[in-house]
Amino acid sequence: MGKHSRPGPPNQPSRAVPRVDADDRLAAYNKRRRPPLDVHRRHRPLHGGGGHLRPDEPRALEEWNGFSYEPAGAAANLAEAQRWANEQRTDATG
Repeated sequence: MGKHSRPGPPNQPSRAVPRVDADDRLAAYNKRRRPPLDVHRRHRPLHGGGGHLRPDEPRALEEWNGFSYEPAGAAANLAEAQRWANEQRTDATG
């Protein structure tokens, strides 16, 4: 097994990236507009550091606008920021 081999049989395509529809003329454009790792909302500590450290400190909320992340507000702590980030997922699926 080589240094950069991916796990799994070699005759199966990688599952890391969603397939692109060959018939869709805008597929490449739509692929570029997807947020990194398909995360539409994210939160970060206001004063830097790891996201799991100091859960009682305020968080900056950011939302994907189709081209980049833009500020969307602030949360008082980690739990509130996680609720906000997960809010869109439950609305989109339900």
